[in-house]
Amino acid sequence: MREILVSRAARACAVMEDNRLCEYIPEEDGGMQPGSVHLGRVVRVVKNTGAAFVDIGAERNGFLPVAERGEAFTGGQLREGDRVTVQIVREAHGEKGAFLTRDISLTGEGLIVMPLSRFIGASGKLPKDTADRLRQTGHAIAEGRFGLVMRTAAADRSGDALRDEAESLFSRWREIAEKAVSAAAPSCLWTPAGTLDGLLNDYVPRGLDAVVSDDPAAEAVCEGRCAFRHVAADPFATAGIPEKLEEALRRRVWLKSGANLVIDECEALTVIDVNTAKNTAKRDPGKAMAHVNAEACAEIARQLRLRSLGGIIIIDMIDMVSEEDRAMVLEKLREAFSGDRAKTVIHGFTSLGLIEMTRRRTRKSLRETLRDAKPD
Repeated sequence: MREILVSRAARACAVMEDNRLCEYIPEEDGGMQPGSVHLGRVVRVVKNTGAAFVDIGAERNGFLPVAERGEAFTGGQLREGDRVTVQIVREAHGEKGAFLTRDISLTGEGLIVMPLSRFIGASGKLPKDTADRLRQTGHAIAEGRFGLVMRTAAADRSGDALRDEAESLFSRWREIAEKAVSAAAPSCLWTPAGTLDGLLNDYVPRGLDAVVSDDPAAEAVCEGRCAFRHVAADPFATAGIPEKLEEALRRRVWLKSGANLVIDECEALTVIDVNTAKNTAKRDPGKAMAHVNAEACAEIARQLRLRSLGGIIIIDMIDMVSEEDRAMVLEKLREAFSGDRAKTVIHGFTSLGLIEMTRRRTRKSLRETLRDAKPD
């Protein structure tokens, strides 16, 4: 069971799965959230790093790679002083400014439109025959005017519905581009509709039972997209969200088996250690440890989502001798992350027996979010 709680007092959303908190996302102020589009000015181009620093009106200049993701991007070269339209990919983090891109992406429920690209693709989670069919549909819709990527939800949409969504998103881009012509640099050109709208884009196709809120405005966002349940009391208080957030900052997380996870957030990476702790299995300890590792996979996925941790992640599972058990644990880990909204890549075991993975970072960590929310 999956529900999204929306609190008017907290100005935040919480994703609950089987009554467990999996994500906490506050509403952002100032238009500096991921996905927002800005007109910036290039302050400096550093050729040896292949990047430019761009003033977007934030405390720190944003970091913009000069070369974009693929050859399908149609943007030109950058020079100091240029006005440039950019999108925030990742919020400012620590001492680093926001990570920017010129390859703008506008996301809908069924597809993503990239107005400055000509790439046509489909989600890697789709079966090959479905992905091939949707790519053909994408070429017919785009007609060389823009690029697009079909999301997993596109598999259940008609061609007309996908075309309508793509045209709507492309029309939004034309409005942004027109505004950029006369806007001062730096300035914000467009911000996503809101946290709830973005969550619905991601979770309605994955399965969403209801949105629960004490804010009548949330009902309008949900209309025609999912079930909505209005409550009189703050749903965060009813579900104990403040207490759950405090728990989410703890270093040690206990599993039902008596084992635990120790999670250390570092500047360069996140390290997770799986310990037997109170688990004292005596029969066939090898298999028992493999089962503990498998149990840990689901909790690791939940904790990374909840804590909003990304970048390089190293997992020290309990030692396993059997290659079969190691393969089973890797598969369990991939399954656990299959529903994650952030892109994750499980690279496998290193020569030291550690699991190496990456998770795309788009927002500040939960620890940073809660710290920044505290009054001075």
